[in-house]
Amino acid sequence: MKTFYKIVHEKIKDAEQQISLDSENAIEESRKMTILLKELLNDLRDRVISSGFREKADEIEFFRKIKPEVQGKLLYYNKVFRIEIGRPINFGNIYQTYFDSELQRLEQNYKEHISSSEFYRYYQSGSREKDDTYFIRGNIDFNLGLQSHFFESDPLFSTYYDYKVSRIIESDLLYQYLLMRTTNDLEFNRISVSDFGDQMVHWTASKNALIELIYALHATECIGNGNIGIRKVALAFQNLFNIQLGDFHHAFHKMKYRAGNRGLFLERLKSSLEQYMDKEFM
Repeated sequence: MKTFYKIVHEKIKDAEQQISLDSENAIEESRKMTILLKELLNDLRDRVISSGFREKADEIEFFRKIKPEVQGKLLYYNKVFRIEIGRPINFGNIYQTYFDSELQRLEQNYKEHISSSEFYRYYQSGSREKDDTYFIRGNIDFNLGLQSHFFESDPLFSTYYDYKVSRIIESDLLYQYLLMRTTNDLEFNRISVSDFGDQMVHWTASKNALIELIYALHATECIGNGNIGIRKVALAFQNLFNIQLGDFHHAFHKMKYRAGNRGLFLERLKSSLEQYMDKEFM
């Protein structure tokens, strides 16, 4: 079973490496990802139904982590597809208002239905003492007042709470996506880092290299003591180097699955700096 789960994970990772979700390709790419993830979720169901679980710990791990990772991304890409096919064609105020409204709607839903729940606090804290209740099939307390999605779910392939984890994953991914979409030219131009006169300063390495650098600076809290959001840091670098990074959150997410050294550019910086230091003393 673990080998099968790894194959599913690798298929998702490989597919996500091939997409960017920029404004021109978001509809087609999100549609393809939705179809793929639905197929993989069906494959997982077939395997669970046919093989079951060797022990209770395996069932808990599946419904707490493995299934929600696939289902959460399925919900996310399907939502991106629905948002993108409904957006205005032309860029401008209406376009910006549309994505602002989607972000506000997500934030409101997050406050009212997700972050305020007892289960959300349990899951986010990493607690495990109630896993037998939350992630074993058939352990349902009807006195809690169940949401309607439970009655539409497959009891052989669902617990009540694996869907809730999937919704948390969906919301986190969608929040990052909508933040990227609501980054408009006015905010971009407001962030003035320096005036270079007639000389244009361009970033000449890859976009991924700059994204890696931005996240490294953010993670070490060396810009504004870490109190400046990653989005504003990215905007400042985009303005400074005259470059558009697009969905840099998604690009960074793909870096986490790199084989071998994930900080390739940072290693290159370190090596180049040490060589330069040695040259200076020669």
